[in-house]
Amino acid sequence: MRKELFSIAFAFCISISAYSQVTETLPPSYRENQSNKMEIFRAEAERLTALVHTKLDLKFDWEKEHVNGEAWITARPYFYDTNKLILDAKAMLIHEVSLVTGNTKKKLNFTNDEWQLFIDLDKSYKRNQEYTVYIKYTARPNEVKQEGSAAIADAKGLYFINAQGTDPDKPTQIWTQGETESSSCWFPTIDKPNQKTSQEIYLTVPDKFVTLSNGELEKQTKNSDGTRTDYWNFKEKHAPYLFFVGVGDYAIVKDKWKNIDVNYYVEHEYAPYAKDIFGNTPEMIGFFSDLLKYEYPWNKYHQIAGRDYISGAMENTTAVLFAEDVQQKPGQLIDKNRWEGTIAHELFHHWFGDLVTTESWGNLTVNESLANYSEFLWFEHKYGKDRAEEDRYDDLQGYKMDPANFNKNLVRAHYDAREDMFDGVSYNKGGKGVLHMLRSFLGDEAFFGGLSKYLHDYEYGTAEAVQIRLAMEAVSGRDLNWFFDQWYFANGHPQLNVAYDYNSSSKKVKVTVVQTQSNLFEFPFAFDVVIDGKSTRHHVWVAKKKENSFQFDASKAPEVVIPNADQDILCDLNETKPLEAFAAQYKAAKDEFTSRLLALEKLKDAQSTNETALNTLVTALNDPYEGIRERTINFLDANDAKVKSKTISVLKKLAASDPRTPVQAAALNKLDEMGETDLAIFQNGLKSKSFSVQAASAAGILRIDPSKTAELASLEDEVLATNPKLIGELLPTWIANNDKSKLKVAAESVAFFLFTKYEDPVLGGKLEEGFKWVLSADDMNSTKKVASTYKQVHKYYGKDNPQLGMMFRNLLDQAISLKVKTNQNAPSKSLEEQIKILSDAKESIK
Repeated sequence: MRKELFSIAFAFCISISAYSQVTETLPPSYRENQSNKMEIFRAEAERLTALVHTKLDLKFDWEKEHVNGEAWITARPYFYDTNKLILDAKAMLIHEVSLVTGNTKKKLNFTNDEWQLFIDLDKSYKRNQEYTVYIKYTARPNEVKQEGSAAIADAKGLYFINAQGTDPDKPTQIWTQGETESSSCWFPTIDKPNQKTSQEIYLTVPDKFVTLSNGELEKQTKNSDGTRTDYWNFKEKHAPYLFFVGVGDYAIVKDKWKNIDVNYYVEHEYAPYAKDIFGNTPEMIGFFSDLLKYEYPWNKYHQIAGRDYISGAMENTTAVLFAEDVQQKPGQLIDKNRWEGTIAHELFHHWFGDLVTTESWGNLTVNESLANYSEFLWFEHKYGKDRAEEDRYDDLQGYKMDPANFNKNLVRAHYDAREDMFDGVSYNKGGKGVLHMLRSFLGDEAFFGGLSKYLHDYEYGTAEAVQIRLAMEAVSGRDLNWFFDQWYFANGHPQLNVAYDYNSSSKKVKVTVVQTQSNLFEFPFAFDVVIDGKSTRHHVWVAKKKENSFQFDASKAPEVVIPNADQDILCDLNETKPLEAFAAQYKAAKDEFTSRLLALEKLKDAQSTNETALNTLVTALNDPYEGIRERTINFLDANDAKVKSKTISVLKKLAASDPRTPVQAAALNKLDEMGETDLAIFQNGLKSKSFSVQAASAAGILRIDPSKTAELASLEDEVLATNPKLIGELLPTWIANNDKSKLKVAAESVAFFLFTKYEDPVLGGKLEEGFKWVLSADDMNSTKKVASTYKQVHKYYGKDNPQLGMMFRNLLDQAISLKVKTNQNAPSKSLEEQIKILSDAKESIK
């Protein structure tokens, strides 16, 4: 089908040649009709037509899950004269196309297929001539054939959730997801990121529902049939993928930043906690506005939660959509608002992505890398350097975890599908790796000044990575080609072997840095030389060669030399130094989370055999930063007698009185692993407001006193969901009582019983029995949870682990077999649908 589309587009290019005097607009390397998609040069989309304004009138067929729409598209030729208009309109029925002139309409000839709408205009238009085309259509999102990706799991644009109200446990909603090119599943448009258009949307919905869209709600009209029509007007221009519609029964919790409305749309159950979840948003808006010297550019900032959302969150201009898990209760929020970084991320997009938009998906870095780095900026501002660095460390580990990322440029002209750009390179590496290095090199004033200039220069338009470089150079006066050539237009990162030696005669430390990767880098690098506990910082340049050596003055042999001492350079370090040096590194690196953590990771492997290693871990249990305390607890070997004797009293104290509940929960879990028999410690934890502390405590209590099972089986689902071990302990009771209310909360843990068996055969066996119970039940929610869990995990990790797909398919075969058997004994349409859901999941895992 795509090849046929290319032939139509080719014919169109030929038809306009008389006007443009261009015989062919696309060079061969750009064309889609290549057998190897990786050979296509993914350029910015050609702009034959420029969108000007989009007006939509939408009514929803809830039974058929269709959209009955009318669209008024105002456009003009971008440069060359044309008598054609090609719009993306996926899986749509087109009923009428007319030219609108004042109050009159003139029908136009058109053809369409599953992907596009081809319109013959009434004449040839020049680039300054605007025209308006009216289109009456039916959008059928469930008929759309394009596929999603690991980051955005589906691509049908508009989603009806529980449209017929058949699921009593789920609200009825509509929400849209436009990125990458899925807005054209619910309205005709030119669905490319380099298009910009203003918009108006009329939404007719049952009067009981609220609506949300971009811009301002200017009018609401009640209709005689029990519906209401809301009119949303967005006067600025933004890309079509940022259009949004949300419909549902929501509580609206109101907030403000200056004179800007900042509202939170949540399910009614979560209304009391909405400001605990989103309440930092006004401060974030002010912080980013000041940092960028560019005040928040839009008329409002609203955030909404959507059921069954296909991604994490989406930065629709002024109307951000989040997955339902953003809705958290106090027992979760007391540990940490897990979505706070994402809330900052989507807000920052309103400058980087919405205000200035990537001109092509290959330049996605100008959207996603900057939004990713905003998470670090917010955590640094709000909670301090350790919290920001912990978040940065975890993100970079995520990038490094997938070996395929090492061969990808940050800016890519070649990829199989545009969805592939949404990966650990565009997000993690580009943001908390590359941008952080650039900020460190330039300094804050130049870095943020460059971002401000970039925004002012390209506001309401599009840009690419080169324009980030030009803005930074204009502000700083420094040439940055060396930096962008390595980090934006090449791949990988330095793999470094570092060793040092002290010469007592010359009183110098010689440090040798060897790059082991094939493509060599040059970069500024920091070393700390630590003598008598005092660090002296040395800054050097590592040249683009295999081996670099440096010498530093030292009055005596240092306790340790710490490479990448400021932790600013994205690299992998392989160091040759004794355990005592790593212990000294932990003590000396008081201001560097990552240096401390890397030292502890080295020491944990020797905790059973090396006194210095164990003593340093014990010291780290009282580290000033809770993230280090929690991780150190998890490093402890619960089966080693010496480790237990040295740490158990500290763990009891942390479990009882650490100021941070995640540390308390980690301590309780470790005490449980160690076989602690003091029931009072766990009973005390059960009183905590924290769900994770309650879950850890309950697991310990059940190990000591199984008679408490019935009492603890009624814990809130949010408590149970934090701890697969606790679910395993409670499953026999739920199965014996056939407590169907626990099917969904058990679903994710039992789905992975096979993997748990490798590490803990006893727990894995309990979860396997739970798998049989859950998948034998006539329960739609738990079935969907199992299917979606397998699909999502496979999308993230399946490429690099072919056996994973085979295991998931085998597990789905077992699940289908269990459902079929249940359906044979008690046939139902619901079970038939569940079998199809599981079968479709198996088919998608290839």
